[in-house]
Amino acid sequence: DLYRKVFVFRKDPSDAYVVLRAKLEQPLQNFTVCLRSYTDLTRPHSLFSYATKVQDNEILLFKPKPSEYRFYVGGKFVTFRIPEGRGDWEHVCASWESATGIAEFWLNGKPWPRKGLQRGYTVGAEAAILLGQEQDAFGGGFDVYNSFSGELADVYLWDAGLSPEKMRAAYQSLRLPPAVLAWKSLSYEVKGDVVVKSRLRE
Repeated sequence: DLYRKVFVFRKDPSDAYVVLRAKLEQPLQNFTVCLRSYTDLTRPHSLFSYATKVQDNEILLFKPKPSEYRFYVGGKFVTFRIPEGRGDWEHVCASWESATGIAEFWLNGKPWPRKGLQRGYTVGAEAAILLGQEQDAFGGGFDVYNSFSGELADVYLWDAGLSPEKMRAAYQSLRLPPAVLAWKSLSYEVKGDVVVKSRLRE
């Protein structure tokens, strides 16, 4: 249970990462991924990387620069342009549904205009899920200049799209539906220089 805890990725650039283990029974037609990050990086960095043997960017949350997030599904991506942060925690949720190909992006509890992505696609279930590095091969192939440095917390993955109420609840750290990856019952393994610490502030 990592409630009120964070992963601190201490080095920049870094070869460290955290492996997450999800209980995924079948491929995903819908999903939502949420997390909180705190960093002063201005270079490109990966936040959440979900790779299968067929597709290294099966699901990827990537920040190429401070004013932009990229959300990948099945190797294709859409870009969400955001105001540059004021040096605070950023909470992001990205959700996708195969039937409509609608990609939703929420930043700090607010939805951005929806975009179209990979309609009819299915996300594979046998995945390597990593925080802190961007996979260019299944479970590896890292470029340190895409590595994350800073603090990560409140990582969740659901095999469903969340309602707007639940998206806001995730931002406010309220009660959430059962997830395939949940911060309060996370199965993880640290590889390299990552430290679990208490959160400094709310």
